[in-house]
Parts: sequence; C-alpha cells; structure tokens
Amino acid sequence: MIRAGLIGMSGALLVLGASLGARAVASQTPAAAQSAPAAATVDVAACQACHGTNGISRSPRIPNLAGQQPDYLVAQLQAFRSGTRKNDLMEAIAAQLSDADIAALAQYWSSRPPGGGDVHGDGAAAGPAIPSRMSFPADFPTGFTLYESVNAEGSVAERYANGPAIAAARAGRPLPAGSVILVVNRTAAGAAPTSYAAMESRAGWGAAIPALLRNGDWDYALFDGRRVRNDRLSQAQCLACHKPREASSFVFTLPALRERAARTGG
Repeated sequence: MIRAGLIGMSGALLVLGASLGARAVASQTPAAAQSAPAAATVDVAACQACHGTNGISRSPRIPNLAGQQPDYLVAQLQAFRSGTRKNDLMEAIAAQLSDADIAALAQYWSSRPPGGGDVHGDGAAAGPAIPSRMSFPADFPTGFTLYESVNAEGSVAERYANGPAIAAARAGRPLPAGSVILVVNRTAAGAAPTSYAAMESRAGWGAAIPALLRNGDWDYALFDGRRVRNDRLSQAQCLACHKPREASSFVFTLPALRERAARTGG
C-alpha cells in the first residue's frame, strides 16, 4: 500500500499470503457463481480475491465463507458497514453494499460446500488472484519529482511522482492514465533503498478488477531493493485500502503532491 510509505514485505503479505488463487480476476468467478441468481448483482470475485475461489481461505488470518450460516454473514457485513466491527479493508468493501447485496452474498456463500470441493484447485501455488501488471519505471528517478520525505523511527520514505501526475496535480485535475507514484524506503537518509512501493494508472487496467475493489485504472506493486517485483503479492489489500480515496485519485498523499507541484511552476 502507498498510504504508510514504509512497506514491509511480510506485513503486506500477512493478510493475503499464498492463500489466493492464480488466475486474473476477470476469469476468477466460477461457473456456479456466474449462474447463481442470488449472487447475480454482487461482486463475488471481490470476495474470492482474499477468501478463496471456493470460499475456503488458505490463510489462518482470513475466515472461510463457504458453508457459514447466512444470518452470521449478514450480521458481520452489516457490522463492518456500520463500523461497529473494525477492519479497514472490510469496512471499505461493506460500505459499498446495499442490504440486498449483503443478503445475496450471504445466501451465495452459505450455499457453498464447507469443504470447498477441490480446495487445492484454485492454483494458489502459481500466483495471486490479482497479480500486479506494473513494471519498475526504467528511467527512475529521471522524470520524477520528490514531493514528500517522511522519517519514522529512523526509517525514511521518499515519495516521488512522474510528469503526468505532477502536471495534473498542479492543475487541480484528477491524476490521469500514465501517472506513477513511487515510494523509496531507506533505513536512513542517504542509505541504499531497501524496497519500493508503487502505483501506476494505465487506461483499461481497471476492467479486470472486481468493481468492489477497483481503483479506477490503478495497479499496485512492491519491489525489493534490486527493483525486482514481488509477484507473491495480491493487490486485493492495496485496492481495498485505497478504495475510499476515490475523491483524491486514490492517493493518500495527494495534498502533499499538489503542494509540491504548485511550487514547480508551469
């Protein structure tokens, strides 16, 4: 995620881990989900991104949905929606659901076999449910502007934006396709980068993301200090975290970006 700036690989993978399926979300929904009337108006694929294709999670930190009592599922989604049960990611998802959506999701998942059928059939070993398509910018830092540097407990996060993002921020417009935000994480000022967190918007990228998770056309990625992308990471957590920031182009630090862009001149 870009919000905190200082991205730990283990922390980013904690919720997602190896529990997610391998296929792109555009092809993630099984035939049963596509044909089930109860789930026809809800985004089952968004649930599958974290809870597993069959509603059986591979992570001990993410509950199974398959076979749960429908009243229990309704109560939990309503609690997330109202904020009486706290979880930033689930609150962002539940806030978008109507009562009818919640009822349909509860009916769908309660009807799934508790064992999930072939629980090893979602290809988790091959990769995450929502893989990143972003490549590390080949010319970085050329063409990028450092717009914010944050020190936290001895670590440093430097936030950069590329030309299209700077130009749009200066003009007060939403960040367009072609924008890139990149965070460089260091153990101290001047130290070699330990990791990078990034987000990039490209026209059409959002089409493959479930609507409940979609952040316009943004993709998210983590890279190690050698600029190698972490392909174990599913974007589901990042997408859910940034989802409530639609009014800010899904960027937590947009005010700082606009302030810096205004100082760069026309």
